[in-house]
Amino acid sequence: MEVALSIGLFGAVGCLARYFLSGWVYGMFGRFFPYGTFVVNIVGAFLIGLIMEVALRSTLIPPTLRLGLTIGFLGGLTTFSTFSYETFRLLEDGEFFIASANVLLSVLTCLAFTWVGIITARYL
Repeated sequence: MEVALSIGLFGAVGCLARYFLSGWVYGMFGRFFPYGTFVVNIVGAFLIGLIMEVALRSTLIPPTLRLGLTIGFLGGLTTFSTFSYETFRLLEDGEFFIASANVLLSVLTCLAFTWVGIITARYL
């Protein structure tokens, strides 16, 4: 029950973080490109690399907290379903270049930031 509560509470915080962060990014850059979703997913990629590396290499993050942070917070924060929908809408609107750029940039950048998170954790 403790794990489920941790996941649920952290998930709620992650959802709110996504709402505010993506809204702030869209406010800064507009909606020509799905910038809000892009930035949220990059942040999530970095954080999962950091959290998992610290949790698996030390006792700084107990298992219940790790699950709350990764499944809950990051599950609420990151937005694969939104990414998929926005990309589909771009394709449907004939914006093939922007849709392709979104897929390529999102996947490659998130992989890179997961790696940066892991490297960061190793130097903590």
